[in-house]
Amino acid sequence: MLIVHKYGGTSVGGLDRIENVASRVIKAREEGHDLVVVVSAMSGETNKLVGYAEHFSSSPAKKEMDMLLSSGERVTAALLSIALQAKGYDAVAMTGRQAGIVTDDVHTYARIEEIDPKPMKDAIAEGKIVIVAGFQGITKEGNVSTLGRGGSDLSAVAIAGAIGADQCEIYSDVDGIYTTDPRIEPRAKKLDTISYDEMLEMSSLGAKVLQNRSVELAKKLHVKLYAKSSFNDNEGTLITEESENMEAVLVSGVVLDRNQARVTLRGVSDKPGIAAEIFTMLAENNINVDMIIQNVATADGETNLGFTVPQSELENAKSVIEKFDHDIKGMDFDEKICKVSVVGVGMKSHSGVAAKAFSTMAENNINIQMIATSEIKISVVIDEKYGELAIRALHEAYELDK
Repeated sequence: MLIVHKYGGTSVGGLDRIENVASRVIKAREEGHDLVVVVSAMSGETNKLVGYAEHFSSSPAKKEMDMLLSSGERVTAALLSIALQAKGYDAVAMTGRQAGIVTDDVHTYARIEEIDPKPMKDAIAEGKIVIVAGFQGITKEGNVSTLGRGGSDLSAVAIAGAIGADQCEIYSDVDGIYTTDPRIEPRAKKLDTISYDEMLEMSSLGAKVLQNRSVELAKKLHVKLYAKSSFNDNEGTLITEESENMEAVLVSGVVLDRNQARVTLRGVSDKPGIAAEIFTMLAENNINVDMIIQNVATADGETNLGFTVPQSELENAKSVIEKFDHDIKGMDFDEKICKVSVVGVGMKSHSGVAAKAFSTMAENNINIQMIATSEIKISVVIDEKYGELAIRALHEAYELDK
């Protein structure tokens, strides 16, 4: 088979761990597989490079940051290639450019536009193990670009699609996708299989094993994706197309997202276009708005408008909203909230999932502040101090430990 491996920062976090990755790659090679291996920077390396840049400037140019930050992955790729060569295996390290990865010119958050698979395919045909520096590519103008958070996962999936790989295996310090965070609920179970859509919901809601851009691309390119651990030989979790038997399972998981802040705009003029203006401006500033709620207008033509944003984007959101002070009487901000979500494709064909979630919250005296739903998800905003209690209660209510 032709397989893409991807190893995250923890998996390559030191020379001994790179040695461990080399052994895993060799094992796959000895089993007869052709391999492309995508690597992240060693854990902590990217933050160290950011610190170097901030020594000189509090707001360094994004183009220069791409040049700087992409070096971490190149170091790992070269070291892994050297380790494999030292063990007698023919390996070649490639930068994103050498691997044919072309992106747009949005520095520090570029999107892959195309991949020329020829350099990698030629090396594979020559019997080489190809090691690619993840997280990076090159613009049409010839500038180095980086792909943003989760960029190495994205590199791996895109490469798997471009070279026609049989599967893409994402290795980290977690051996698969669990029904919830085992640190919150010790009875959490590892899932053997999960659909792309469920994984997309879980990753966008706060589950950190896979980044949602990579799952979205895997779905688009029909890449068979595995989440595995680089520290044990467990089978991992397969992320794939939805099948009929998946709908027999009512709920696949519950997710806690602590990185939430609520914005409430008081006394908003209840006239056409105000909400559109506010949310358009937020979007133009790359602020990701999640849940939205609006009260019924009062007799004097005013309403309250509430929405959630990631905590990391709250200050930017404040700056944007202040520009609308002529249409808003006041603003409130609350960072002491969290979002709890129930996810499962079985919701599409079964009733009562929402009722069970709300009754479980009530039984545990947890007040729900906001609600959002999709075809396979129910999310609620609650006080942050009840987050872990809610996760454990819902996990038990949906019998996810069985």
